[in-house]
Amino acid sequence: MPTVILGSARDIVEHCGVPRFVFSDFPLGNSTGLPFERDMQRRIVELGLELLESARQPRTTLQTPFVWSGDPDWRDSFSRVDDTNRERLKRKGAERRVQRKRDRIEGRVRAE
Repeated sequence: MPTVILGSARDIVEHCGVPRFVFSDFPLGNSTGLPFERDMQRRIVELGLELLESARQPRTTLQTPFVWSGDPDWRDSFSRVDDTNRERLKRKGAERRVQRKRDRIEGRVRAE
């Protein structure tokens, strides 16, 4: 069965030797695009389908043209938690949980 992997851990996925790989230079868990950016997500899935049709050799990797944010240094701070940001992250987490609850009620996300 022909397959295409959509992912963001390029070194790991390419090491595994998958036949077709659409790489997005995004944080793990976001391989199809920015949250709630449906146009971007749709385009990345389309790129995967196009690669499925067009790849002529094994281990073909296609990099998407999208960027995670306007800050090229996002990797340096994306997962960092320290005394300078701990309280802000707690607050943002609480806000996010409230928003997800609203989204579930409105049918915008799957129920957990």
